This record gives sequence, structure tokens and C-alpha cells, in this order.
Amino acid sequence: MTLALVRQQMAVTEIKPGKTAEKWKVFRDASEARPLLGLQDRSLAVLDALLSFFPDNELRQDRQLIVFPSNAQLTLRAHGIAGATLRRHLALLVEAGLIVRKDSANGKRYARKTKTGEVESAFGFDLSPLLLRAEELAQLAQQVAAERLQWRKAKENLTICRRDVRKLISAAMEEGAQGDWGKVEAFYIGLVQRIPRSPSLVELTALLDEMRLLQQEVLNMLDIKQESTNTSTNDAHHERHEQNSKTEPFNELEPSSRNELGAKVERSQERPAQPLKAFPLGLVLRACPEISAYSPGGAITGWRDLMGAAVTVRSMLGVSPSAYQEACEIMGPENAAVTIACILERAGHINSPGGYLRDLTLKAQRGEFSLGPVLMALLRANGGDSRQAG
Repeated sequence: MTLALVRQQMAVTEIKPGKTAEKWKVFRDASEARPLLGLQDRSLAVLDALLSFFPDNELRQDRQLIVFPSNAQLTLRAHGIAGATLRRHLALLVEAGLIVRKDSANGKRYARKTKTGEVESAFGFDLSPLLLRAEELAQLAQQVAAERLQWRKAKENLTICRRDVRKLISAAMEEGAQGDWGKVEAFYIGLVQRIPRSPSLVELTALLDEMRLLQQEVLNMLDIKQESTNTSTNDAHHERHEQNSKTEPFNELEPSSRNELGAKVERSQERPAQPLKAFPLGLVLRACPEISAYSPGGAITGWRDLMGAAVTVRSMLGVSPSAYQEACEIMGPENAAVTIACILERAGHINSPGGYLRDLTLKAQRGEFSLGPVLMALLRANGGDSRQAG
């Protein structure tokens, strides 16, 4: 006997008067919700057997809901389950709050009947918790079904994305497209090798985010190659394409050799700023795990936590408030915080974090900076760190 079991026994007395539930529907909901209830298939077989001893098809608040089969009878209806196994799964059903034991003085299961044959009192297993929790079990069943659907969609999307990335890499290598495709392929192989045999929804979602990021960067590399082959009568325009075609997508955060603090750009040469693409928070934290230590709670559970930690890191790195404010205005507050997190990961290789942030902000203003290659490089450097906040 535990306090939890005492609470369960007291709760069954609070069933609303007149409440009813179809017993096999409740059983189906309990079966669907099995992962959340911590039950095994054998536990459900025992519950099925117990319900078969209840004569009515409907559980009613005003009816006696106690069944009292012997272990031999239960074993027979539970498909020959062994005695020790039967007792273990009966205990699991009690712990899950689906049945309650009502023991007699001598521990036997039986019923006292009136002269008319009606059950006056019974000792055995009380099915009242199933009636009490009928709505809750239905909600749990819907939750499990929804998660299963999400899991199937995520797995299907990962398979499709994985296949498409493999085709793109193979085509680029076969056609001699410009770029370090050996490095890209190595990252792809490492990502595929991290897919578990039986992944959870969280693992599938994280891997799908990384695979989509890799797909986008492969497409960007191919687009860069296509742009570099186009000719133009504008020398400056052609020069910019030449420069972009030589950019290594996996090294965006390498230290800059020019004077970063004095970097300026003439307004007449600016291009309209394009909003940076947003990336999932979980992917950002896998690429930049160090920033979690600067959150007040020691963990980052949302974008607000990340932006708060970024302010602390900004001060620690010596980045001026004006430089960070400008980054927030041009990149957006979330992406500015991600950029600070990325700089923190490379802090030992950057002489002037403040000047470097200004340099990246100017690139973003000209449409020449993307967080995708940065996060991809850090993911690769961290070996696809799977640590998550919370």
C-alpha cells in the first residue's frame, strides 16, 4: 500500500452520479495511451481479461464495478499467461491507476449475493478508475495518435530530404561543380550515421533540421557556381560575383584580416537589406552549446532565454551596445543573438568580437551574410552535438 494507491481509492468515490462509459472504448483508449501509462502488451491482455468478467457492456456509476475472477480463470482468458507474470502485470495496472484492489479479510476474491441473486458486496479488482478516467484516457489516446502521426511525417520528410541531398552531392561531384564536395559529403555521411535505429520524435526533428540546413547550403553552393559563370558588362557587379564564388560556405566565421573596427559602407552602395532566414532554436543550441551557460537558469528553453544570454555574452566579449543594437535592427533580434552565440564559439580565434560583429552586420545589410553556413560549420566542428537546452 502506498499513498498514491490510497489517493486512487479515494478518487473512485468521486465519480459523478449517473456517469457511464462503454467499457471496450475505454479499453481501446487505454491501449492507445499505453506508452504514456507505462504499460506493456501483457498488461493490456490482463486488463482485457478483467473486463471480460464484467457482464455489462457499459460501466456505470450506479453499478457494482468489482470483478472477482481467480488467478486460474484470469490465466485462461489472458492466453495462458504464467502466474508470476500475471501478478506482475496486475500490479502494473494498479500502479497505472486503471484498477484498484479491494481485498477481503482473507485475501480471497469472491462476492456475497442477496437471496435474489444480486451482488451485495464483492472483493477483487475494482474497475471504477476506468470509468473515472474515461475522458482523460481518451485525451491521452489522441495525444499518442497525434505524436505517432508527427513521427511518421518527420521520418518520411527526413527520408525524402536525405535522398535529395545525396542526389545533389552526387550530381555536383560527377559534373565537377566548384566547391569542396568531399567535405560536404563527409558531413552528410556523419549526419546519416547519427540516425538511430528507432529514433524518437525529438531526435527525428533535430536530424531533419540539420538535413534541411545541409540541403539549403548545397543548393546555395550550386547557385553560387551558377552566378559565377554568368557574365556582365558591369565590372563591379562581375567582381562581386567572382568574390562570392570563392567564398567557402563552411568558413564564414574565420577571423578577418582587415581593420574591422573602422569598417564603414557608403549608403549609395548599399543593397536593400534582405531578412536573414530563421533557424530552429534546437539546431542553434546544438551548433552553439557554450551560450547555454550564460542563461540565468543555466539552460535555454526559448528565444527569450537566448536573447538574454546574448546580452550577457555581448558585454563579456566587449561588444559595444551600439554595435549589438545595429545588428538587432538589421538582422533581427533573434538572429543577432544567434550571431553572438556563434562568435562566442569562435571567440578564441577572433581578435575583436565587436569589430567582427559590425563587419557581419554590414555584410547582412548588403545581403552577403547568411547564418546557414555559420551554423553548418559549427555543427561540423562540434561533431553534431546533440545537447539540448532544458
